[in-house]
Amino acid sequence: MIELQDVVVAYDTRVILDHINLTIPDGETLVILGGSGSGKSTLLRLLIGLQRPTSGKIFVDGTEITSLNEEEFNKVRLKMGMVFQYSALFDSMTVGENVAFGLNQHSYKSKDEIKAIVAERLDWVGLGGYEDYMPSELSGGMKKRVSLARAIAQDAKFILYDEPSSGLDPITSGTISMLIKGMQSRLGCTSIVVTHDMQSAFYVADRIALLDRGRFIEVSSAEEFKHSTNKKVQQFINGKAEELTISASLPRACSSVRTVL
Repeated sequence: MIELQDVVVAYDTRVILDHINLTIPDGETLVILGGSGSGKSTLLRLLIGLQRPTSGKIFVDGTEITSLNEEEFNKVRLKMGMVFQYSALFDSMTVGENVAFGLNQHSYKSKDEIKAIVAERLDWVGLGGYEDYMPSELSGGMKKRVSLARAIAQDAKFILYDEPSSGLDPITSGTISMLIKGMQSRLGCTSIVVTHDMQSAFYVADRIALLDRGRFIEVSSAEEFKHSTNKKVQQFINGKAEELTISASLPRACSSVRTVL
């Protein structure tokens, strides 16, 4: 279980996360939605220890992580897998070496055991036999799948996804969504998915949370979220921007254009 208690992230007078509280039960897939700058990525950075909150407490599997030193936090990280927005593969390593990276760093398994795990995880994401390929030889969707294989190589209890369908065509995005759901079913892991893709959100989520200006304004089941009466939820679902009042007169500096040949 992951639990956030009264978590604040602030820089001087700018508040990124504003006293948020959230509990994510074991085995749940929680999708986090929100506009740019709403605090979604900050939340993921808090969970994997790349950032510390200004105040508040965060519990991961019963361990309060905000006060841990780096060595102590590394033990918690072993329970986590991360699928980054841009895959974050090592360009100089083969696909197999990328998937095996965490196992080589943090396990005492033999080379043959690691090789077998890598082959199995790549097969799970539909890339069996790709061990010797280089990242430069892969499409964007294939790189995302390699990133997922790496994230689950150590049987992660928690998998964090940062915009997993970003930059992908609709068909490839659908494949990634099916893999997210499949991994949750296969491993029984807890998944936190940050995305802008509403179709993917409704497909993979047990619950959906909407962040707005640093606060959760809606946390509900996928079905309840779809029918929420919250105006901002419906704006987000339907892609409708808030109405803006634009002055009829242009600023003086923009009122004339000079063309120089």
